[in-house]
Amino acid sequence: MPQSVAPALARRIALAAQGFGRAPGEAPGIRQLDALVNRLGLLQIDSVNVFERSHYLPAFSRLGVYDKKQLDRLTTGREARFTEYWAHEASFLPLESWPLFRWRMQAYRDLSARTPEAWSAANRPMLVWLLAELAENGPMRASAIEHDANKRSGPWWGWSDVKTGLETLFRWGDVVSAGRERFERIYGLPEQVFPDALLGREVSRHDAHRELVSRSARAHGIGTARDFADYFRLKTPPTLAAIRELEDAGELIPVEVPGWTRAGKPIAAWLHRDARLPRSMDAAAVLSPFDPVVWKRPRALRLFDFHYRIEIYTPEPKRIFGYYSLPVLLGDTIVGRVDLKNDRQAGVLRVQAAWAEEGAPADTAARLAGVLRDAARWQGLGEIEVVRRGTLAPGLAAELR
Repeated sequence: MPQSVAPALARRIALAAQGFGRAPGEAPGIRQLDALVNRLGLLQIDSVNVFERSHYLPAFSRLGVYDKKQLDRLTTGREARFTEYWAHEASFLPLESWPLFRWRMQAYRDLSARTPEAWSAANRPMLVWLLAELAENGPMRASAIEHDANKRSGPWWGWSDVKTGLETLFRWGDVVSAGRERFERIYGLPEQVFPDALLGREVSRHDAHRELVSRSARAHGIGTARDFADYFRLKTPPTLAAIRELEDAGELIPVEVPGWTRAGKPIAAWLHRDARLPRSMDAAAVLSPFDPVVWKRPRALRLFDFHYRIEIYTPEPKRIFGYYSLPVLLGDTIVGRVDLKNDRQAGVLRVQAAWAEEGAPADTAARLAGVLRDAARWQGLGEIEVVRRGTLAPGLAAELR
């Protein structure tokens, strides 16, 4: 019979696996950032920049104030140790992970080939031209290629066609990311960007799924098959097959967590053999809406009793908590949410709304005030202004006054 893991311990295991609860050490630099991303396995990318782009936030949540240029060094340029691909969504991931997604690249290519109405079927000359442009000129941004096309006297395509073509080739693995410039992806041929050893590495679909499930389970610490599958957007059957193999190998340990149910029945769960089992957890952070701790909404509900929906996609009259509300993690519990806006021109961190969850501890406002002071310092902002909207706003305003 599987061993039982108390829900509170499961929360602490999950947070520890995600890099929370480590004793503070030296100021975060390249080494700490590299170790963190390798622990997480990926950083989800999103273009929303109301407070800060999402891929910068997990490091701040876990390591505190750090120099964003150090993370940029890891994602762009000759020293880059991370690349981009469709992992969870568009994500930065360790360079050596890229071959693990060859099966997905081939699946995208096969889907296009058997779909007569696919964009690629009607635009094959465009794809050939784009590959030739990159071969001749080296890595380029979509806007630079579009500009190049406009200067030609022969046939050319608009920006949307150039971008669509490059993204098609990117999904297929025929072009890769060579970093970003002003957040615009730079596209290059694999041989222009990656070392020969990486290009020559072939991983079977079976082995890739097993390795991805292993990494997902390590990043979760404890979780269900659906949790593990969602991390890298895997389908259920190969995930279950990989779990069985990892269980036989002793890497995954079957467990039960009281209260983890679906349709009234217990959900099968597994503990990674290397997971830390902390007796306590004293995190203090705001989380990106695209942080792995909260991105799978049923898991967030199961772990933290936290019902979360990002409201950037919700019409303003229907928003409850704010346009860009970030979950507030204190201890081992999500205790509130805060809608932040980085007013870069005025040098002000604006708290558009702040809400406490039911049962939030009495010191929530005081501890969140400290996190927001760090956030303002991290962003180079001189002031914090609180709009008195939300149950936590008055107390937070008093703490920051």
